[in-house]
Amino acid sequence: MLPVELNALQQGATLTLRLHAAADLFWFRGHFPTLPILPGVAQLDWALHYGLSRLAIGKHFRSIENIKFQQPVPPDAELELQLSWQEDKSLLSFSYSLIRVDSIEIASSGKIRLC
Repeated sequence: MLPVELNALQQGATLTLRLHAAADLFWFRGHFPTLPILPGVAQLDWALHYGLSRLAIGKHFRSIENIKFQQPVPPDAELELQLSWQEDKSLLSFSYSLIRVDSIEIASSGKIRLC
């Protein structure tokens, strides 16, 4: 299941998406019962989905590199996902930022090697 896409801006090989991670998404169920957070696998899934469908069309997953999870993503969070495709290196870079009323914090980032 994908988040709600609020806005998208593509400039060449860079895509910036504003997303809403609704509390009723499948990903939040059971992870964790008393304090639900968005699993890292969901963040990777979304980065791959948007990267492969809009920037690196026809490519496939190969490996994950340099992944960092810095802030937990709670239900109903608003996120900015920045994707950058480096075709010469077959590398899709991603960064999720948590958009809060008074701040913007990096939630996670990494690189996905495609083939």
